[in-house]
Amino acid sequence: MVYQSIEKAKDKYDVIVVGSGLGGLTVSNRLARAGHQVLLLEHHHRLGGLATWFKRKNHIFDVSLHGFPYGMVKTCRKYWNEAIKNSIVQLRHIVFDNPQFSLTTTFDRQDFTRILQEKFGIAGAVIDDFFITVRKMNFYDDLAMSTRELFEQFFPGRTDVHRLLMEPITYANGSTLDDPAITYGIVFSNFMDKGVFTFQGGTDHLIGMMSDELEANGVTICTRSKVERIIIEKGMVKGVMVDGRVISAPCVISNSGITNTVDSLAGREAFPDDFLADFDKVKINNSSCQVYIGIKPGESFPAVGDLLFTSTAPDFDSLEMRDMKTKSRTFSIYYPQTRPANPDYTVVASMNGNYDDWADLTDEEYKAAKEEMIERSLVDLERYIPDIRSKIDWLEAATPKTFSRYTLHTKGTSFGTKFPGLDISRKIFKVVPGLFHVGSVGIIMSGWLGAINYGVIVANDADAFLRS
Repeated sequence: MVYQSIEKAKDKYDVIVVGSGLGGLTVSNRLARAGHQVLLLEHHHRLGGLATWFKRKNHIFDVSLHGFPYGMVKTCRKYWNEAIKNSIVQLRHIVFDNPQFSLTTTFDRQDFTRILQEKFGIAGAVIDDFFITVRKMNFYDDLAMSTRELFEQFFPGRTDVHRLLMEPITYANGSTLDDPAITYGIVFSNFMDKGVFTFQGGTDHLIGMMSDELEANGVTICTRSKVERIIIEKGMVKGVMVDGRVISAPCVISNSGITNTVDSLAGREAFPDDFLADFDKVKINNSSCQVYIGIKPGESFPAVGDLLFTSTAPDFDSLEMRDMKTKSRTFSIYYPQTRPANPDYTVVASMNGNYDDWADLTDEEYKAAKEEMIERSLVDLERYIPDIRSKIDWLEAATPKTFSRYTLHTKGTSFGTKFPGLDISRKIFKVVPGLFHVGSVGIIMSGWLGAINYGVIVANDADAFLRS
C-alpha cells in the first residue's frame, strides 16, 4: 500500500528502508520478493530521489540527465520486470560541440573507434589497447593511477581526446581527471558497450511502474514521512523514529547520503573511533544546476540531437564546469515521442555546481544569479535553435540549494561521495549489525545503473543478515 503519511504503518517490520532513490526502491523490491516485510519511508511526497520529475503548466520536466548504459536493460529485466525493460530506448544522436571539435556520435565503442581514427588520427592499435585496458578495470584494482595518468599513457598531450573521453563522464558522476582511473574506466566501459539509453515515457512513467511493482510485492510505502533518527541500542539496530513515532525493525537500510546516515540519522556515537577516522576522510562530490525550458503548445523545433555536450571553454576543466558562470553545459532535448502519452517539447540544461557558491547569497543575489544562469543557458541554446526564445512559455532554474532541499543530501551533492565513500558504505553493517547503506557512493555506485545495481548488492547483504 502507498500512504501519504506514517499513520497507517504497522509498529514492526523486518526491514525499514529510509529514502526512495533508485537504490532504495530496488533494495525494497528485492527484499520484498525474498519474503521480508518491508516499510519504505520517503520524506518527499514523490518517490524517486533524484530520479524524479515535476509539472509546470502542461509540461513534465525530468530532473537529472537521463542517459544510462545498455546494462540497464539486463538489470531492469532481472531485478524489476519486463515492462520496465521494454520501456528502455536508445538515444542515437549525442552531440559534442566545443572549441576543440564538433561531432555527432552514437556513443558506443564502434563509433568512438571510428571517430578517434578518422577525426583525431589515433592509431587503431592504440585505441584497441585503451578499450581493453579500461574494460578490465574493477573495484579491486590498484587506486594509484589517476584518470589523467591513464589518458597520458595512451593519448599523451592530446587534450582534445581527453575532452571527448572525459567530459560526458564528468557530467554523469562528477569525476575529475585526478580521481582514480577505475572510477572512470568502469563507467566509461559500461557506456561503450552499446551506447546511451533512456526511458520512453519519462521518469514519471518509470517510477510509476516501479511503485506498482513494489505494491504488488507487498511493500508498504509511506511518503511525507521524514525519519528523524535510526535507533541503535547496545550496538544493534532497533528501528527508526519518524514523525515522533517509533517503528521497530532489526534491519534498517539508509538510502540517504552516507554523510547524512553517519552524522545525523545514526549519530556518530554509534560508531567506533577507527571507523569514524576513516569516515572523516570521505569527501562528497559536487552538486548540480539545471534550467527547465518549456515550449508553447503548438510550437516545435527541428531535431538538433538527443543529448548535447556544449562548451565555449577552450579546454576540458572540471573546475570550470562547476563554476557558477561555467561556459559548459548539457542540453537534454525532449521531443514529443519521449512521452507519447503527453507529447511535448521541453529542454533541460544541466551544469555541475558547487553548493558553497550559492549557499551564502542574499535573496536578491540568489534570484539574480538564477536569472543570469537562465540567460547563459538560453544564449547557448540559441546556437542550435536560433528562435527558441519566441517559443518558450516556461523557464525555471534549480541550484545546489534546490537539490539539497528536496533530497536532503549534504550540500546538495548529486553524485554522493568520492571513491573512499564506497568502503565506508560497504562496511557499515559490519560495524553496526543491522544497519546498511545503499546511497550514491564512490563515483562508481552513482548514476541510474550504479544505483540500481548497488541496491541489488545491499539487498543480498541484508537478506543474509535477516536469515542468519
